Amino acid sequence: MDVRRRPPKPSGPPTNSLDHQQNKGSSSASARVLDRSPSPTPKASDALPLPLYLTNCIFFTLFFSVAYYLLHRWRDKIRNSTPLQVLTLSDLAAILSLIASFIYLLGFFGIDFVQSFIARPSNDHWDVDVEDERFILDEDRRPRRLPSVVSATPISPSPAPKLMEGPPPTTTTPLGISHPPCPKEEEADEELVNSVVSGDIPSYSLESTLGDCLRAASIRREAVQRITGRSLSGLPLDGFDYDSILGQCCEMPVGYVQIPVGIAGPLLLNGCEYSVPMATTEGCLVASTNRGCKAIYASGGATGILLRDGMTRAPVVRFPTAKRATDLKFFLEDPLNFDTLALVFNKSSRFARLQGIQCSIAGKNLYIRFSCSTGDAMGMNMVSKGVQNVLDFLRSDFCDMDVIGISGNFCSDKKPAAVNWIEGRGKSVVCEATISEEVVNKVLKTTVPALVELNMLKNLAGSAVAGALGGFNAHAANIVSAVFIATGQDPAQNIESSHCITMMEAVNNGKDLHISVTMPSIEVGTVGGGTQLASQSACLNLLGVKGASKESPGSNARLLATIVAGAVLAGELSLMSAIAAGQLVKSHMKYNRSSRDVTKIAS
Repeated sequence: MDVRRRPPKPSGPPTNSLDHQQNKGSSSASARVLDRSPSPTPKASDALPLPLYLTNCIFFTLFFSVAYYLLHRWRDKIRNSTPLQVLTLSDLAAILSLIASFIYLLGFFGIDFVQSFIARPSNDHWDVDVEDERFILDEDRRPRRLPSVVSATPISPSPAPKLMEGPPPTTTTPLGISHPPCPKEEEADEELVNSVVSGDIPSYSLESTLGDCLRAASIRREAVQRITGRSLSGLPLDGFDYDSILGQCCEMPVGYVQIPVGIAGPLLLNGCEYSVPMATTEGCLVASTNRGCKAIYASGGATGILLRDGMTRAPVVRFPTAKRATDLKFFLEDPLNFDTLALVFNKSSRFARLQGIQCSIAGKNLYIRFSCSTGDAMGMNMVSKGVQNVLDFLRSDFCDMDVIGISGNFCSDKKPAAVNWIEGRGKSVVCEATISEEVVNKVLKTTVPALVELNMLKNLAGSAVAGALGGFNAHAANIVSAVFIATGQDPAQNIESSHCITMMEAVNNGKDLHISVTMPSIEVGTVGGGTQLASQSACLNLLGVKGASKESPGSNARLLATIVAGAVLAGELSLMSAIAAGQLVKSHMKYNRSSRDVTKIAS
């Protein structure tokens, strides 16, 4: 990595930012720094006997290392009741080193700061790319290898720019552009695209550089097309609020994916009706869930009960011996210490409340599973902050503890795990309904005995033969994924959120059907992440769970989890009925296939 000093700013008139970027784009990789002044102003720091960056590194390292040493020495003295004024030879050397490095850093940066004002021109309109930086890292300006078949075409103002798939057109201009001159704005975008393609401007910095997220996405999109040689014409660009995802949902966007949203319902759950939004590309899914909702509604509705509500995070720590690991295990699981740990854990949030700590040991390694309530948020970041507070607190008594990772997979997040199936994670919900014999016959087109037998052999015995982990159901993941995408949840958490066991039993002298789904780890939230995007927020509003509940914090997220379980109940009831009646293949061929004649299209 070549590190050079930034030359002083010119004393002449300022250079336009676009011109400056054009000069950068046409410069070679070996001449990244342009001499903008015939007589640069010398600085006192230029007379150092060592290279500037090396000298600064030495004194920065010296300053922070001795400061760290002195703080630890003073802490030990306080613990041992030793007067702070009692100094050893090493203490004196450390203090002198601290003073010397501080004087150097203060003098160096003080001189440079004053000289930067003295040498600054009166008409200061510098672009952000020419601001007073100390170093230029040529590593960030490395040239990129481009496909030989990609033509340098200007960025198109349309939402779906297209690339020619054939050989590049013959060009006559220096930039390889075979078209009439563009307006100034298009020329500026063209220069930015070329800079991104060449590596002069990092793609991830476009939003902060331009201050316009839509324009940044358009420029990045064109650059990707040129670098890869492939078109993104089918990916929409306009019609999306890119400001809403900046710094929180997605980095370096080039467009957005369209997923149709269907409505299943009304779902009669706990005496209330809900229209359930489902984002999916699978045919029959919404229709099947809707049929299940109809059967539940005609039978008097379903009942959902929340069993537990607690998000988990489990760091892994290591000790020199297994004995020390067990000492911490006993300390954490001692009820007498819980109040102190809860006080430390809860200080990072108004809503995070520690519920319990579960430890598992493997030799010298200790896995600590924290569980806490998180209000209306899904809560991963919230519980991670609380865990970090506890780990910092434990270091005072367990100074030999080595934190290997804030997550040790004992949580367990985005992975199928027995601990979530048994202990639960997020919201644990059970939902039930009794479907009358008449509804089973007329709406579901099957019989109660057929459903009970199929559930036993398929969902219970069949899943056991397959060695399923939390998969004792027909297709719970289908409904969970569709509702998750529609309401802005993390789709990857569908893995543990779809843990479900479906039970069916004949009741009322064998006439009616009792069906239930038990889902121990539904991980949802109504604030944060993708829930604040316009489309997802509208779906949450449709369910009446948008945002945080002011009256009862956490009630919106708990209700959403119950609705998810209710939708799964409807989906399980309908699919199992279709299989029992032998209608699965027929219905998919009717509703999940295009009616167009493919042979005629091909001819």
